[in-house]
Amino acid sequence: MVIQIKSQKERLVGATGTVSGAASILGSWQICHNICLGMVFLLSLVGITVTGMPLLFLTKIAVPLWTIAVLLLFATIVLYHAKKCISINLIILNAGLIIAGVPFKSLQGYSAFFWIVGGLVSLSAIFMFIKDRLTRKNEKN
Repeated sequence: MVIQIKSQKERLVGATGTVSGAASILGSWQICHNICLGMVFLLSLVGITVTGMPLLFLTKIAVPLWTIAVLLLFATIVLYHAKKCISINLIILNAGLIIAGVPFKSLQGYSAFFWIVGGLVSLSAIFMFIKDRLTRKNEKN
């Protein structure tokens, strides 16, 4: 029973981190634009023609979504320090996605910098995750 409750808490924490990362990606206009183009493409495959951008409304709420992602990241970090029940790699990955998705118009001139830094942070988390998995697999053998 205790193990099952702990597992459910870990899943909830993991889901919070996932929501944080997803919200950070949606905060970036370019990402949102690409998602819209993908939707238009998929709809065209089944014969539905769409003019305009079906997810354009997300650009109006990009800053609030990004802010929610940052708040969820901070909540995840606090939970990590309190319980140590979250993967640090997941937190680093989410932080990288949030950095890459900075939506502020005044900073759009630096968006390539944010993409590079956020991408490198996210890639480092992925590499650390893979390294941890390989280390655990080698320890088992």
